[in-house]
Amino acid sequence: MRSIDEQVLKVAKEIVTKFIEVGRVSPASFDETFKSIYKSVKEAILEYAVEEE
Repeated sequence: MRSIDEQVLKVAKEIVTKFIEVGRVSPASFDETFKSIYKSVKEAILEYAVEEE
């Protein structure tokens, strides 16, 4: 796995963990929520990387 993918996974995991702790994510919605957060984080990182170049 590439370094960027690993970092995206870690950030998405942290966000979902916090959402679970505060009750915003339930086991029923975990799959959809995690995918959505992962996609959003990855898009933001890649957009920032393009702007930096």
